[in-house]
Amino acid sequence: MMQSRRIDPLLRRAQEHEDSVARDLAERQNTLAQHESRLEELRQYAEDYANSQMAATSPAQLANRRAFLERIDQALAQQLQNVDRSRSSVDIERDRLLLASRDKQVLEQLAASYRAQERQVVERRDQREMDDLGARRARLAATAQESEEA
Repeated sequence: MMQSRRIDPLLRRAQEHEDSVARDLAERQNTLAQHESRLEELRQYAEDYANSQMAATSPAQLANRRAFLERIDQALAQQLQNVDRSRSSVDIERDRLLLASRDKQVLEQLAASYRAQERQVVERRDQREMDDLGARRARLAATAQESEEA
C-alpha cells in the first residue's frame, strides 16, 4: 500500500477533529454573545432605573430603592464574571482550533510529499520502461538490418 493511502485515515481523523473543535468554538462564541447581550441589558436597566425620577415618599421606599440598586450591581458583577469566563473559554477554543488546523496542515503536507515521491517513482519507472522499449527496438532494427545485409 502506498504511503499516501496510509495517511488518508489520519487526514480524515484530523479533519473531523478540526470540525469538532470549530463547532465547539462556535458554541462558545454564541454563549459569549448571549452573556454580553445580557450584560448590556442589565447595564441599560440599571442606568434607566438609577436615572428614573421616582419620588421616594418614605425612608422605607428609599431603603428599598437603594437595596434594589445594590442587587442590580451584584447582578452586573455576576454577569461580568460570566462574560469574562466565556471570553476565556472562547480564547481556549480558538487556540485548540489553531492547533487542530496546524496538525491537519502538517498531515496534508506530509501526504502531498508522499504523493510527489510516488509520482517521481512512477515517472522514473515509466521512463525506464520507455528507454528499455526504445533499446529493444533499436536492437531489433539492428538485428533485422544485419540479417538483410547478410
